[in-house]
Amino acid sequence: MTYKEKLSKIRAQMKADRVDAYIIPSADPHISEYLPKHYKCIPFASGFTGSAGTLVITHDFAGLWTDFRYFEQAGEQLNDSGFELVKQKIQHAPEYIQWLNQKLDKGAVVATDEKLLSVLLGDLLTQQLSAKGISLQSKDYLSPIWENRPELPENKAFLIDEEQAGQSVSSKLAAVRAELLNHQADYHFVSSLDDIAWLFNIRGTDVSFNPVVLSFALISHDHATLFIHPGKLTEEEKLALLKSGTEVLPYEEIERALKQIPANVSVLIDPKRNCYAYAKLIPASVRIIKELNPSTSLKAVKNEVELSNTREAMLKDGVAITRFLKWLEDNIGKTKVTELSAAAELRKYRAEQDGFIGDSFNTISAYKAHGALPHYAPSAESDTEVKAESLFLVDSGGQYFYGTTDITRTIPMGETTAQERKDYTLVLKGMIEGCSAIFPKGTCGYQIDAITRKPLWDHAINYGHGTGHGVGYFLNVHEGPQVFNPTNTPVPVELGMITSVEPGVYRPGRHGIRIENLVTTIAIQENEFNEFYGFETLTIAPISTSIVIKDLLEKAQVDWLNAYNTSVFEKLSPALNDEERQWLKEATKAI
Repeated sequence: MTYKEKLSKIRAQMKADRVDAYIIPSADPHISEYLPKHYKCIPFASGFTGSAGTLVITHDFAGLWTDFRYFEQAGEQLNDSGFELVKQKIQHAPEYIQWLNQKLDKGAVVATDEKLLSVLLGDLLTQQLSAKGISLQSKDYLSPIWENRPELPENKAFLIDEEQAGQSVSSKLAAVRAELLNHQADYHFVSSLDDIAWLFNIRGTDVSFNPVVLSFALISHDHATLFIHPGKLTEEEKLALLKSGTEVLPYEEIERALKQIPANVSVLIDPKRNCYAYAKLIPASVRIIKELNPSTSLKAVKNEVELSNTREAMLKDGVAITRFLKWLEDNIGKTKVTELSAAAELRKYRAEQDGFIGDSFNTISAYKAHGALPHYAPSAESDTEVKAESLFLVDSGGQYFYGTTDITRTIPMGETTAQERKDYTLVLKGMIEGCSAIFPKGTCGYQIDAITRKPLWDHAINYGHGTGHGVGYFLNVHEGPQVFNPTNTPVPVELGMITSVEPGVYRPGRHGIRIENLVTTIAIQENEFNEFYGFETLTIAPISTSIVIKDLLEKAQVDWLNAYNTSVFEKLSPALNDEERQWLKEATKAI
């Protein structure tokens, strides 16, 4: 069935139900970033495979709303699909709601599968559409036309022990319950898979890149229930959870459990991480408290075991990155290297490391102009040969049994232009400023974002994505609640958080540059002015200095760069052979 035929069948159902517009979000009932195949609705309906977007279908128009990261990809993938690209002005903003209000007549009907809507988005849609008398209905128009739709995964899950997690399940539940008391909540409903994985020390392979398990949780002050496919855990693992105060019930039982929440109690739900359909199952007499999941903030602050293990993962990852960079230098111009073959080679080096279980996201392997696409993913059609000139951007990460990594290096491949050298140096300067920032307790991510951008702003240069995101511990590579971006998000940068610092410069049609390290927040000093924090850099991999314009850097920045590369050599060299060690020594020599 072609995409146009699918579109026609959706419209036929809309006509039969007298629905004027149908919305297909990129989500599942857990409001996940990465989706199991069963919920990859946008690729099924339109062919677009980007991780952010929304399809809106009316009887005379079909569009994909997505942001600047995917404009080129969407333009190619939507060709002859019946869908048009609608370019969002603001990343993640549901701008299609305003479009629907302008397009539809009063009294019109909009439908969507409410299992794929967050509570926040469902409330927003209902509020903004109802102002014009437009109603929202829950409809699933994909299942009837989706032949051989993939089943939900039934892969085995596993528990990680307290020694690996650094904290028991019972103590994590106690911490969550303390927060429920603060919010005067009797129950807590959790749908977000990373929160559940952290709470119950459980990991799995149900979703690409994120080691999570399809599940729900319902927690009260004296009981916890994990809703999961029965075959995912062994009887021994279920017994271990029971000893922690957690009952295990089938995944599908969550709907019944929500309907049976006692009358006149209160339930805390995260409106960004729970679906609209399930929130509506909670009895009307129950008071709903809409707040951030307590576990989101708790798991963002890594304990000493998690930090120690993450440092070990960084050593393993650094060895893999070093071997990849050496391989690249040894082979470029001698054998054919492409974006895809380079990404495969990098994964091979990671796979050789103890504890590696997979990539933490789809590797961005982007040569020359492809580097100007921040979320470029090479395909068989776009795969480009990497030659001995210009710049090669590689953004990648690994999942290890003891940590999650995320690193970007922009690699000079040979002859470069003056513009490339200047842009590279300014990005490096911004990254150094972000990583070496010292700031008072209470500082929020938007302030770190500004510090990192200033070296670029000084040259009237900016970038459209955020400067940094939180990173999980053997969990999601994108983790909240902290974020380093211009949004005035009131989340302080706390001790023990792991966050990326990744400024960039993107010149469409020419080149893209991004340099990324992960950092954890540490205490610097306390005085009469405040407690002051800074960052420990966790990433251990050489930063190329071959095209750095030293005059653009201040002495402190040169000192930071030299000290960092020296540290990389000292930490990695014991794990390398003589040839690799000599290569790294040359790659990390001071400027």
